[in-house]
Amino acid sequence: MTTVALKPATMAQALTRALRDAMAADPSVHVLGEDVGTLGGVFRVTDGLAAEFGEARCTDTPLAEAGILGTAVGMAMYGLRPVVEMQFDAFAYPAFEQLVSHVARMRNRTRGRMPLPITVRVPYGGGIGGVEHHSDSSEAYYMATPGLHVVAPATVADAYGLLRAAIASDDPVVFLEPKRLYWSKDSWNPEDPETVEPIGRAVVRRPGRSATLITYGPSVPVCLEAAEAARAEAARAEGWDLEVVDLRSLVPFDDDTVCASVRRTGRAVVVHESGSFGGPGGEIAARVTERCFHHLEAPVLRVAGFDLPYPPPMLERHHLPGVDRILDAVARLQWEADN
Repeated sequence: MTTVALKPATMAQALTRALRDAMAADPSVHVLGEDVGTLGGVFRVTDGLAAEFGEARCTDTPLAEAGILGTAVGMAMYGLRPVVEMQFDAFAYPAFEQLVSHVARMRNRTRGRMPLPITVRVPYGGGIGGVEHHSDSSEAYYMATPGLHVVAPATVADAYGLLRAAIASDDPVVFLEPKRLYWSKDSWNPEDPETVEPIGRAVVRRPGRSATLITYGPSVPVCLEAAEAARAEAARAEGWDLEVVDLRSLVPFDDDTVCASVRRTGRAVVVHESGSFGGPGGEIAARVTERCFHHLEAPVLRVAGFDLPYPPPMLERHHLPGVDRILDAVARLQWEADN
């Protein structure tokens, strides 16, 4: 038996491989979007696909997001599996009407007879020095739209596994790709990708006993850093041993894994880049409170982006949740109740 050595790979490379493997395995998979063909995408995620599969299956489109997604609706209705790239998070807003009125509703409207297996890839979030309309965290809009699945990978393995699952799904999937993690690396074998949990399942990235950090996408490595800082700086953090749960899938939501963690630790903080008011953290906190009320030692807290349009690049470090803000929230979890 030959052992294949794992090599460092980036999330962008894993996404490219997922698209390539899906296109090779199923001729109904088509990629379309702005600059996805010759250029290979702004972030080079579609690099080489047009050369390998032809421009008929990896297609450059006009700069018209509503038209791109509307075209994908027609393709899916006729049996194809389109994968749409929206290039940047806020660029997707012109296509939102198509997403809400048609993509999310068609399967229900036809009593299941006409699913729309569309994957909408959305590079999202901040942390790369991008300007307004290039750094939004718009997941709350998609979460609030019944009929859509919403996923956000945080690891190289999940980027590949979740994208393959999204493309294979008969339900439309909004696939949120954290831009600042595109170049994050991990050991990974593209010839034999590890099996990951399916869409709808969260995972515990770091076990702990004191409190649970509930997060996803670009905030996962930040929470892991905060957990390590809490462990290393015992004097400052009072010996907190923080568990980190990576949601991976926002819709469907894995209540079982999240609530099992909170019941063990008795405390929870939800962390995300999206704004706090009306953001994902409010829904998550409500679900946890409803299901874990008698296990909670303190209210569920949130650490989020501020409720304002995304700031200029030089100010984004203040806007994005960081280690200090996370540990400050943990410190407010009514630890005096243990005394």
